[in-house]
Amino acid sequence: MRLYYRYIALLIATTLTLGCTSYPQQGTGGLAESYASAGFSPVMPDEPLGPEHGLRFDWQLAKLHLDALIREGAKWCFPAAVVQALEKQNRIARELEGGLLLDAANDLVIQRNRLNRLEQQLDYVTSQTRCAPPSDQNQLNQQLAIVDKLFNLLNVDNQFAFNSIEINPKFMGHLAQATHLLNEYPMLSVVVTGHADSTGSEEHNNKLAKGRAEQVKRYLTIFGLEAKRVSTQSLGDSLPLYQGDSPA
Repeated sequence: MRLYYRYIALLIATTLTLGCTSYPQQGTGGLAESYASAGFSPVMPDEPLGPEHGLRFDWQLAKLHLDALIREGAKWCFPAAVVQALEKQNRIARELEGGLLLDAANDLVIQRNRLNRLEQQLDYVTSQTRCAPPSDQNQLNQQLAIVDKLFNLLNVDNQFAFNSIEINPKFMGHLAQATHLLNEYPMLSVVVTGHADSTGSEEHNNKLAKGRAEQVKRYLTIFGLEAKRVSTQSLGDSLPLYQGDSPA
């Protein structure tokens, strides 16, 4: 495969979640996110329609979009991106089933942007070449398993101290583990995306998001990852991963 097939996106949440995190009902979160069903509870004729029904419709549209991209070859051209999109799709389904509507709405915005970007990349690649299954399927499956492990390892809550670029000790351990895995698979590169919540000024949020993304890159390189394998970008508060309305 070519080099551009091997990028994984590392989303860095730049808002404090301690004290501001919502939780689903028992049995509707956690590891269940990896096994979401494709459907939801049916809408009864006498049931009033609410925001959750609109979110379910948006989820179905995102699922159809992702399925179409997979059929067009995204699974072969951008396997890591597809793995992460499927993870996010399952997470949104569990949030909807658990009644976490605000979290689901935020994740749907992120998913739509991710799928639009994937579609643009796929259109560009397929205009010049053809996406085809690899000659060694076992090797691809192994690499996708590593991407999935890295995704779950790095996309966790409480990565930073409140309103600071300082990394929490537990997340620092995750970065060390990720570096060890990445050094075993030199064909993988990391894109660190900084996000901020909607509180504070735009200038402050942009600076905070960029600073945190750069801090993650710094620690990855300290732990032994080549700097050229890590790139950073910042979305500021234009696409928050979490709502920032609650005091932390």
